[in-house]
Amino acid sequence: MPALPVRIDAVLVQALIAAALSFAHLHDLALAAGQDGWKAWAYPVSVDLLLVAAWRRLRSGGAKAAGWCWFLVALTASLGANVTTAGLLDLGDVPDWLRILVAGWPAVAFLGGTLLAHGATTNARTEEHESAPVPDVAEEPIQVAELTAAESTSAPPSTPPVPPALVSLARKIADEHRTRTGTPIDTSTLRARLGVPLPLAEAIATHLT
Repeated sequence: MPALPVRIDAVLVQALIAAALSFAHLHDLALAAGQDGWKAWAYPVSVDLLLVAAWRRLRSGGAKAAGWCWFLVALTASLGANVTTAGLLDLGDVPDWLRILVAGWPAVAFLGGTLLAHGATTNARTEEHESAPVPDVAEEPIQVAELTAAESTSAPPSTPPVPPALVSLARKIADEHRTRTGTPIDTSTLRARLGVPLPLAEAIATHLT
């Protein structure tokens, strides 16, 4: 006998049979409670979707209390329909309290699905924000200070520009000082004679040597 091209999973088949039976029970209960037409088919879909959403929340590892809460709510609705349609209740004469429960279920399912979906997104963003590294403010000023110091050390000192006329005047003053004293003029004396700042006097002195 040739082997089947696709292996049949017994657990999956059992799950599909159970889901189909539960779906049918929910449909029959909704139909008996006055929800006819497409509405009777929508009720089991809403219960199954809420079960799936709650199960995904439980598997995600976050906010398990909310996941268990809505999982039990959906499971109770599914089990309740299975038990109710097993002959314990006359589906031809459904009590008013059951009609109220069936009519109010869409709002409950919508609330649960919304909280599960948006709650998971909020928790994920919160965890991502909390796990993000916090910048060290004290370390940043230290790095900036070290970079500034390195730049100031590596940068050559700027020399102020010296006008040629000022150099000529300084050379005359230097020659006069050498003739009178017999020694070269120093920077302090040159600065005093010219009346210029010390950096400019030093720059002028480099042109006299």
